[in-house]
Amino acid sequence: MSGLFSEYILNGNPIKNRVVLPPMVTPHFTGADGIVTGKNIRHYTQRTAGGAGIVIVEATAVQKDGRLAPYQLGLWNDQFIPGMATIATTIKEGEALALIQIHHAGLVTPESVFPVCKGPSADEKNPRSQALTTSEIETLCEDFIAAAVRAKSAGFEGVELHGAHGYLLNQFASPMFNNREDEYGGTLVGRLKLATDIIHGIRMACGPAFIIGYRMGANSPQLDDGVEIAKYLESQGVDLLHVSHGGSLQNLPRPPKEFEYNWIVYSGTVVKSMIKVPVIVVNEIKTPERAAYLVENNLADFVALGRPILADPAWANHVKNNQPVNICSSCKPKCRWYDAADQCPAVKRLSESSEK
Repeated sequence: MSGLFSEYILNGNPIKNRVVLPPMVTPHFTGADGIVTGKNIRHYTQRTAGGAGIVIVEATAVQKDGRLAPYQLGLWNDQFIPGMATIATTIKEGEALALIQIHHAGLVTPESVFPVCKGPSADEKNPRSQALTTSEIETLCEDFIAAAVRAKSAGFEGVELHGAHGYLLNQFASPMFNNREDEYGGTLVGRLKLATDIIHGIRMACGPAFIIGYRMGANSPQLDDGVEIAKYLESQGVDLLHVSHGGSLQNLPRPPKEFEYNWIVYSGTVVKSMIKVPVIVVNEIKTPERAAYLVENNLADFVALGRPILADPAWANHVKNNQPVNICSSCKPKCRWYDAADQCPAVKRLSESSEK
């Protein structure tokens, strides 16, 4: 496991190991105001103490009308800075790199958040949807940059732009969602113009040491497109790429038969082989052995372990110290943690063992 616990230097920041807590939305921890609560703070305190090298705070809205749900954390004005500062301080006191994911839901903004949802183009299957005007896109760009500036003010060492899972930046990047004929559509460069304008704006506002990560959809719409997106983002100054899915079950890459991980991890390893900036791979990695193999064989620079760290906040410390890990139960048809964290079988098992 030595590779998994080796140090990495990113933009001058020493990262103590290759374990990442990815941005995992905490349903119902936050109220409709989007302000950090005690529950949020306890969640990140506990998991940072567990030993991850990078902690990425969950998807945080840059506009109130573009949230993925009414309970999403926000950074659309300065009132959010004090609560976020508490989380950033907690993460850094745990000797982890503190990043925060900034986000807009775009065409999948639910009606419970706003009556209209907007994206690069209207969705013909959704009568609530509208195409953003050029002026609205420019405002969105400014709001992403402003959110990054607030994150820096709160003490975060960088941001991750959410460009995956079918959300706004992913919608712009993919010709499946973007059929614009202006400067924000057409070619790859046009479809990534909003993202790259945000990247350049953050760099200018936050300086060269501030980390700009990007969570990208590998199948946007196909893996070849994802590779080209990764290369272009690298050329535009992104410091870190976090490879996930593109919000669609179409055009899924097919890993070789001998590859023992799923297509999302495979996509990350392909992207890693094509670029020089560090890459985080994610999805169903679960065990220490599987995590270590990816790093030690240069298939990834970092491994993100979402549900495993929900199930065992001290996952990294337990692995490092050769102690048993509390294993995620892989509940079907969906993860029970998201319905009610205290009803997750793995969390209940951990609670019961700590009471003995």
